[in-house]
Amino acid sequence: MKTNYIALTALLISAFCGSNLQAQHTLAKIWSTEATLPIPESVFYNAQDKLLFVAQIDGKPGEKDGKGGIAKVGLDGKIIAQDWVTGLNAPKGMARLGNKLFVADVSELVEIDIKAGKISKKHEVEGAKFLNDVTIDSKGNIYVSDTETKKVHLIKDGKISTYFEDLTRPNGLLAVGSDLLIADSGTLKKLSASKQVTVVAEGMDKSTDGIEQVKPGEYIVSCWAGVVYYVKSDGTTEKLLDTSADSINSADIGYDSVKKIVYVPTFMKNSVVAYQLK
Repeated sequence: MKTNYIALTALLISAFCGSNLQAQHTLAKIWSTEATLPIPESVFYNAQDKLLFVAQIDGKPGEKDGKGGIAKVGLDGKIIAQDWVTGLNAPKGMARLGNKLFVADVSELVEIDIKAGKISKKHEVEGAKFLNDVTIDSKGNIYVSDTETKKVHLIKDGKISTYFEDLTRPNGLLAVGSDLLIADSGTLKKLSASKQVTVVAEGMDKSTDGIEQVKPGEYIVSCWAGVVYYVKSDGTTEKLLDTSADSINSADIGYDSVKKIVYVPTFMKNSVVAYQLK
């Protein structure tokens, strides 16, 4: 009887460990661009045109020097147009609405006409110091984070207002339904339409940057320091990538939800790396 009990216990432990093993996620490198993209901070996966937009700072992250721009990169890692749009300062997060690409650029939200490949408008955000990421909800409302002033701003019907400000160092934003997800200094927070904050996950590296949804309740969160996490629906996290020992950053990621490919801008290493999520 004791032998059978031990055998059954071992079988259950094995099954449990096996199920846990299956639940683990990994990133497998597919390709890397040439290291000729000057300080890529953000990647936006453009599903409509089957390419990537890459925000290039090409200078200091908070400086208005006019050196920044947006590049076009193919899904094979080949650079299509490094200087597709120029004349920005330190462009970071991006989001698309129709034929417009919106880019966070220090104190301005820049509107780019995608078909023309030209800046069509600049929205100055009063008091902004370090606009960082952009997301757009299903109603066309645009949200942009300001890491330095600890605020999230809302652009609705052309009018700019402060949406929320009780934060630590907000960076990545992602609109999901009526909720707004915020990567805030190591914590993934969810802000409801009624401005109630709940913690989705915590304990990540303090440099939390980009957010992408894999499936309802599950996300990938990048950290500028070089770490990428998978956030499960129960709030636990898995470390998918850690290139910090090699001084390779992982800034504001892009994601192809169909092919499950994560695009990571390496910042000071001047390249974008594509990984298959498994």
